[in-house]
Amino acid sequence: MADLLSIFNLVAPFFGLILLGFAIGRVKRLPEAGLAWLQFFLIYVALPPLFYRLIADKPLSELANWRFIAGTTTATFLAFSLSFAIGLKAAKGDMPQAVMQGVAGAYSNIGYMGPPLILAALGPAASAPVVLIFVFDNILLFSLVPFLMALAGVGKKSLLATTGEVIWRVLTHPFNLATLAGVLASSLRLELPEAIDRMVLWLSQAAAPCALFLLGVTVALRPMKTMPAEVPALVAIKLLLHPLMVWLLLSALGGVPPHWTYAAIIMAALPPALNIFVISTQYGVGVARASACILVGTIVSMITLPGFLWLVKTGRITADLFR
Repeated sequence: MADLLSIFNLVAPFFGLILLGFAIGRVKRLPEAGLAWLQFFLIYVALPPLFYRLIADKPLSELANWRFIAGTTTATFLAFSLSFAIGLKAAKGDMPQAVMQGVAGAYSNIGYMGPPLILAALGPAASAPVVLIFVFDNILLFSLVPFLMALAGVGKKSLLATTGEVIWRVLTHPFNLATLAGVLASSLRLELPEAIDRMVLWLSQAAAPCALFLLGVTVALRPMKTMPAEVPALVAIKLLLHPLMVWLLLSALGGVPPHWTYAAIIMAALPPALNIFVISTQYGVGVARASACILVGTIVSMITLPGFLWLVKTGRITADLFR
């Protein structure tokens, strides 16, 4: 009973902030355009300091775990591929729709929800795997989506132009720039001046509450009118199959520290990311399906995510499946 209470106290604030945003979004009905500033604050102002702080004090040798990177990124790719195949069948060959469904089945809430939850559950030692998953999952998905959309003829640019744009976006993404700055600070053993360090701390602490509240408001402003037939399968892949594939692959590769494996399993078990809706809106494809996946996935994860946390925290799941 004490274990269950501990898990509840761990996850309740996260889902509570989402629920608070949802309730206020349903009641107040403020103009949706106002969310743009909050999104900008999160992506360009609050989250980069969070990732900088996560990585700046880590030795570079701790970040060069290529087995871990290969296992987690491959698991995300497999989740995307399976979800894409299901989406392609459900959308009757409509490739742009299938791409959005592929993202819905593979893209966890690794930016907004992942770092604070993992650090609260497993401690500071889990910060390095959190950052690596975030960086390489984003590189994978933000490369796949533009390429597939270009192949489907959604974008007006050539494949070569799309390639250049993808590379530029990856290199200049604020999260990746913040991670690079953290790596440089780690290698050079740099310390920020006290005043700047305090401001960076405040911004990093603001990221999770704002992001979770924004997620609730965003879902509230786009109520699900119908349940697309493929949504339950996509949610099952995201919340159950994805973390199990991470566990299997990391166990098969071996050489991964136990707390890294546990961090990866929980990261994969997170609900679908709000960025799914942002991507679908950007391309004007599958917006209703994206909203449905986020809503249903978030609700179902209130059961599945505490379940994985309970398995990890109580030691009922071993870090290595084959030992």
